[in-house]
Amino acid sequence: MKNKELEKNTPWDDLHEECGVFGMYDFDGHDVASTIYYGLFALQHRGQESCGIAVSKTDGPKGKVTTHKDMGLVNEVFTQDILESMKGDIGVGHVRYSTAGASTRENAQPLVLNYVKGTLGLAHNGNLINANELRRELEYTGAIFQTTIDSEVIAYHIARERLNSDNVEEAVRRAAQKIQGAFALVVMSPRKLIGARDPYGFKPLCIGKRDNAYILTSESCALDTLGAEFVRDVLPGEVVTITPEKGIVSDTTMCLEKERQARCIFEYIYFARPDSQIDGIGVYDSRIKAGRFLAMDSPVEADLVVGVPESGNAAALGYAMESGIPYGTAFVKNGYVGRTFIKPKQSNRESSVKIKLNVLKEAVDGKRVIMIDDSIVRGTTSDRIVRMLRDAGATEVHVRISSPPFLWPCYFGTDIPEREQLIAYNRTIEEIRDVIGADSLGYLEIPRLEELVNGLSICKGCFTGKYPMEPPKEDIRGDFER
Repeated sequence: MKNKELEKNTPWDDLHEECGVFGMYDFDGHDVASTIYYGLFALQHRGQESCGIAVSKTDGPKGKVTTHKDMGLVNEVFTQDILESMKGDIGVGHVRYSTAGASTRENAQPLVLNYVKGTLGLAHNGNLINANELRRELEYTGAIFQTTIDSEVIAYHIARERLNSDNVEEAVRRAAQKIQGAFALVVMSPRKLIGARDPYGFKPLCIGKRDNAYILTSESCALDTLGAEFVRDVLPGEVVTITPEKGIVSDTTMCLEKERQARCIFEYIYFARPDSQIDGIGVYDSRIKAGRFLAMDSPVEADLVVGVPESGNAAALGYAMESGIPYGTAFVKNGYVGRTFIKPKQSNRESSVKIKLNVLKEAVDGKRVIMIDDSIVRGTTSDRIVRMLRDAGATEVHVRISSPPFLWPCYFGTDIPEREQLIAYNRTIEEIRDVIGADSLGYLEIPRLEELVNGLSICKGCFTGKYPMEPPKEDIRGDFER
């Protein structure tokens, strides 16, 4: 096997996002738990380790919040009986994949905090780079932490700031000014639903409306699922407060000038669902463009263009459209394999890649195939997929990647590992091609990234090592377990 040194015990080579958040406030007083459930279902791709919902009645006692959360997928954690028992016209929900903090039930969100001013329910997507210092500061003043996630640090700071603020939205803004890194927050107070996005806009957050109810969610696809109207994106750095009295109230005091913003480009390349729009840019359109750019910059003669499902498919279609080479389907994906399934041991005959993907032999037999994927992280999966295509009779396999090579870790909520584990670290493209066993290899060029999103300011730190803010001196991800 060509890449034995990269195998270790890493059967999966996928990137993972941190989380998806969802909040809802029904001004007519209807229960929101079941709607939040369907919203989380639409965001399941953003996190498959744990999920939860917290709801409250705005006309009831201020301290009463009903919460249910556990490990597993949304449809595993919630039953109809559970949802029907969750009474409340305001609520927040969360799906989680951990990049900081262990994968345990204690770390599932939303977090619910009871404090002197009432209750807070909080759902957070992102990763803080100064969570350690903020946590230590709180611990030395008597705070006792129930989790190992940085989201609890945010919740504590909001509660602390609320004691000296006129209202909860001011407390959220003050806490947001202390934290550094990536965050999209949905906060439920007894009578208000609040959304906040970090000043760089790393993580997406948008506002929707259905009848007389307002929604905050990570992606617009969740609004479509519910038949809700897309109102607008929350601006990077904006805090929005939603109440029946005032509707949407905006605070833009934390907003940066547009050229300093830094959206995560991987929302467009991989994380977000293709039917979402983020900051005015269609995710599907971005992926089609990525494929077109690959065809322009890395052309090769072949008989068939195929995508590695799901995120490689649109880029493959773009490549086919630009090159004139037919687009086809080469892989059948088992849609029932989550990210938490029991992975085969190295000694087992079952290949974890084959459990997830199988090749259509009749589609590729005797053909020169261009295989489009969104990224190569460690290289272990790419090596196996290339071999599967060859075993199915492909005469040539040309790999094209709709992102540049990963050379640096991410500190803002994407679990890109340390540099030494990245296949592109200290290797040329020709050496990577040799490791994965392809006939040729081409990556998307870095200058093309802005073109994918019509010139929006983006973060390219994992490709260039130049981050929009000073990164931590050491890898702080998962630090609270040490």
